[in-house]
Amino acid sequence: MPADSISRMDSNGSGGEANPPESLLGTSPGASSLRSRTESESSDKLARFVLPSMDGSPPKVLTLNEVGDVLKNIQNMELVHEIAINPEFKFEPYEPPENSLERRIKDIMHKAFWDVLRGELNENPPRYDYALQLLAEIKDCFPQIISQNNTRALQHINEILDIDVLKQQAEEGVLDFRAYANFVIQIMAKSCAPARDEMVRQLTEITDVVDTFKNILETMALMKLDMVNCLLDFARNDIMANSVEYEKKKFKEYLEYYKFGFPATENWLKNSCAHDVNNVPSTPEQTISNAYMQLMDWDESMEFPEVLSVDKERILKLGQRAKRICTCAAVISICSGVPIISQRTENRVALAKQIEIILQGTTNKKELLDSIENVWLQVKTVINGYLQKENQPMMDNNTEELLKSQIMQAGNKDSPVGQLMWKRFQTYFRLALRSRAGLPPPPPGYADFQDELEAYTTALKRVIAYNHSVFGEYFMRVLTQQPFASSAATVTTSDAAAAGGTTVKEQHSDDNAAAAATADEKSAQSQ
Repeated sequence: MPADSISRMDSNGSGGEANPPESLLGTSPGASSLRSRTESESSDKLARFVLPSMDGSPPKVLTLNEVGDVLKNIQNMELVHEIAINPEFKFEPYEPPENSLERRIKDIMHKAFWDVLRGELNENPPRYDYALQLLAEIKDCFPQIISQNNTRALQHINEILDIDVLKQQAEEGVLDFRAYANFVIQIMAKSCAPARDEMVRQLTEITDVVDTFKNILETMALMKLDMVNCLLDFARNDIMANSVEYEKKKFKEYLEYYKFGFPATENWLKNSCAHDVNNVPSTPEQTISNAYMQLMDWDESMEFPEVLSVDKERILKLGQRAKRICTCAAVISICSGVPIISQRTENRVALAKQIEIILQGTTNKKELLDSIENVWLQVKTVINGYLQKENQPMMDNNTEELLKSQIMQAGNKDSPVGQLMWKRFQTYFRLALRSRAGLPPPPPGYADFQDELEAYTTALKRVIAYNHSVFGEYFMRVLTQQPFASSAATVTTSDAAAAGGTTVKEQHSDDNAAAAATADEKSAQSQ
């Protein structure tokens, strides 16, 4: 039994017709039941894929047919939003949990299948019962890795892997199992993505025919995943063309019956209104821009804006990413006070990369601050190493203590250097937010972290641009006091909950209408 040829976890209890879309997105490994194996259900053509979680809920497990149905009939607004706003969103291969019953059964049955196949082929004369089953299942796999429009290739495969012909050859003892392996590899080489070329080429170097077919099935599983994500990319174009208007429409419908407004959103906007030296308040446009700037480093003691709740986790993660970038820039700026760093570009660049690596794994403020000690130790080692290499005296105690005290404060935005670097970061992002032509050059101190700076800026700008397209009109009406829906900034969240109100995230989760998403704004470097 090749690759995933075991009992499959299937919530609909059938190996035939796919689930309707509304039930597909509720399918998960925990909700599935282990089914008795039949010959057809053991086929690798029922390979499964994981739709990643978007809100902390369990991931969904889908077959290839179910994936196609989901992408044609998207009815989950969070899924639409995620596909539109996250270009990295992909399906993942499904593997049963480690030490689970399903995993143990899968491992046992796979081993048994390949052992029996090897035993049959080693008999004299050879038997081909399992070999025929394997070739039949491989034949059924090809329509999942080759476009249905490529009728000539599929027809050729059906002719060569004709089951009746294979059975006749087996009965006559002339079935050349190795020749069929070579044929399958040849078709795979013409059909696979460029990233799989080397993997397919390596199949030709395996001398044992059973191991060859085992690796063929493993490679085919990856090619199926490529095809699934190719379907997602095709669907993404349609989704990105329509989702903003669709989400705006659903939001307006939502406001028609939800009369309590969004207090946290309204407070967020109104608290962002600033005054100039003449005590003239900022315009609504400036206020909205100020509000977006707060998303760079959200104060988690404040209630998060309800209308952005779908992207809350994403925004908070980006905020931590911003702190890492700022800390890296602060450290390298401090180290630039040492001549062997400031006067040797290659030394500065190498040190910057090492600092970035040390801080890369930090996911919260505590981890970031705890890692600063390791940053200082690395800085000390690297600088003294450079000095020693050039036969210069190593840093004295006073220089070390001064450098250490400054670096240990680099993660604190209230420190002099931290404050300066954060201000530069904010200015850069504000310019990027306004720019339509590309990203501005990195501010002083950030040149060595330009790639990460631009990746962060593009990611947060994409989130802001998308949400502004959906909610910008509502934000303007809140700030200008124009009627949009019953706006009640004085109504508390608990009052809204008592009245049966829901958040925008719940609106996204419960919405069962057809949807698609929008093109995100892509930033190109202007330098």
